[in-house]
Parts: sequence; C-alpha cells; structure tokens
Amino acid sequence: MAPAPSALCEPAPLQPEQARLLLRALADPIRLQVIEALGDGERCVCDLTSELGLAQSKLSFHLKVLKETGLLADRQSGRWVYYRLQPAALERLRAWLATLAASCTAPASPCS
Repeated sequence: MAPAPSALCEPAPLQPEQARLLLRALADPIRLQVIEALGDGERCVCDLTSELGLAQSKLSFHLKVLKETGLLADRQSGRWVYYRLQPAALERLRAWLATLAASCTAPASPCS
C-alpha cells in the first residue's frame, strides 16, 4: 500500500543528534546573521560579504558550516555563488522544537 500523499511531503523527524548540529550551527552570531540575511531570499555571496562586513574567507567558512548542516543550499552562476535557506531543514527543526514544547509541561512521576 502506497503512503498517503501528505506523508510523502512531510520531512523525516529530526533526530536529537541532527538537532544538536543545527542548533550548534545557529548558535554562532555570524551564522545567525547569515540566516537572517537570507530570510528574504537567495543572495549572492558578494552581497552577503558587503552587507555583513566580513572578509570573504571568514564568510565562506560560516557558509560552509551552514551548508554542511543542510540549512543552506547554493548554486553557481558565472563567477558568483548564490545561497538560499533550505526551508525543509528549518521546518524539521521547528517541528522538533514544537514536540519539545508540547511535552515539556508533563508533570513528573512521583518519586518512590
């Protein structure tokens, strides 16, 4: 039996180790600035360099970390590289946090 169409669109649940990697990547202030800068859509690395006031080598390091975690995707056009957020990765992290939020109010079991 084939899965329901909505099941095909839902991302796989985020495992705790994957969540730690994403959160670690987002914990750096520069990487968080990059994420925020890409919140309005795809951007050329040249625009990010000037907007964030970073040397290209420093920015490239942070972009590489974000790309390795799956938070960013890139494409090359001529000599420039364009970066964009990966909505599915953000959605998986949001869903993982929502699961925590939904269960964090459960009372503790009585101690014996």
